[in-house]
Amino acid sequence: MGKAVKIGIIGAGSAQFSLGLVRDICLTESLRGSHITFMDIDQERLDIIYKLGTKYASQLGADLTFEATTDRAPALQDADFVVNTAYVLGHIVEAQMRELASSKYGYYHSGGIGSYHQLSLMLDVARDMERLCPDAWLIQSGNPVFDGCTLMTRETGIKVCGLCHGHYGYEEIAQTIGIDPAKVTWQAPGVNHNIWLTHFIYEGKDAYPLIDEWIATKGEEYWRTHIAQNTHDAQMSRGAVHQYHMFGLFPIGDTVRHRQWWWYHTDIDTKKRWFGEPWGGPDTHLARPYFVKQLEARIAEYHRWAVDPQADLTQLVGTQKTHEQQVPIMDGLTNNNAGYFQVNVPNNGALPGVPDDVVVEVPALVDQRGIQPLRVPPLPAKIMLECILPDWLDMERELLAFKTGDRSMHLFNTLDNHQTRNYDAAYALLEELIHLPEVAEIEAWEQMERIQDRTRYPMPL
Repeated sequence: MGKAVKIGIIGAGSAQFSLGLVRDICLTESLRGSHITFMDIDQERLDIIYKLGTKYASQLGADLTFEATTDRAPALQDADFVVNTAYVLGHIVEAQMRELASSKYGYYHSGGIGSYHQLSLMLDVARDMERLCPDAWLIQSGNPVFDGCTLMTRETGIKVCGLCHGHYGYEEIAQTIGIDPAKVTWQAPGVNHNIWLTHFIYEGKDAYPLIDEWIATKGEEYWRTHIAQNTHDAQMSRGAVHQYHMFGLFPIGDTVRHRQWWWYHTDIDTKKRWFGEPWGGPDTHLARPYFVKQLEARIAEYHRWAVDPQADLTQLVGTQKTHEQQVPIMDGLTNNNAGYFQVNVPNNGALPGVPDDVVVEVPALVDQRGIQPLRVPPLPAKIMLECILPDWLDMERELLAFKTGDRSMHLFNTLDNHQTRNYDAAYALLEELIHLPEVAEIEAWEQMERIQDRTRYPMPL
């Protein structure tokens, strides 16, 4: 007999996430009787997800109750779990910033002012939880997981677990080289979007030689003929294999597209060389609009299902659990249905060479005792120096900019970009980005009492 829980979903109008979460809860018998509160500031999308969730549960005969609200407090009040998947600025504003950086300053698919708005929301949610549900777990499912989870665990007493699905890249490797992913044992520790395949065992034997054999005998043919099935289909790209040869371990998931390694990202032809046709990976002027169009099409489809009284969601959505970890982790913590998961939690010695208060992505055992990270062997020195430590530095820079309002920290980020031509251009770009109407809230930094004049970045001389 399981125990019911109260779950608040922040940003519930997500085109990618909420319906899958409902499906997993409906199909988890030990969570029957649970209550789900959808929260989103977009009333239209909130209504769609609420209708679909209630209809799916009803058609499946699941014992769940639902409510919907545009007010965060009811979603958090006395919750056992809070899932935050919200994206504040959205894809349209993101595209506006990239277009400005490209058309006026010569950056290719780049430009931005950091994650101020996302970090602000994350911290607000965590602080509200301290007041409304202090014993709840916050499952952070929206980016930036690395920066945001580190910030929230440092600034609040809330229990935070960040999740990402990039680690499933190990399955793509297995499938591509012709082995059964179900028979693979693996580990890929690091920090979010920067994880490395340290263990890849197939039927009790090291399977890295199988990767090497595939590269030697089939790699060139694959790169010549493979057409990506989706914008993020880059796990076995030439770029991923090149990173494996550069760093000594295979990069997993979003690690493959890491912007730190600028030589893969200079222009569309370079991106296609490393990440293949037809988009050159997910971060291009070809891929991003397509990705957003797919999300919009999914929302339109959800709307049709929501208003169609004849729609059979058990057929349209399916009755198999998703690959996501949120619900199994809730079940493990609540009902002791234990399992091993890939999580983002404060290090506390799990990954050698990283401070305890920095959030790392590592395997963990989850049961009623909590989320217990496994201690993993040290990553190779080359990966620590060239990959993990630079990401840690960038994260600390981002958090310092957020906490102090020091714009010069954002200027450093732009100056570090290998597409930056000179100081004046970097300064001018940041000025324009900050004054875009959709991001003008950042101007509030200047009114914060803790910010002094010295925190403003210096004008060109």
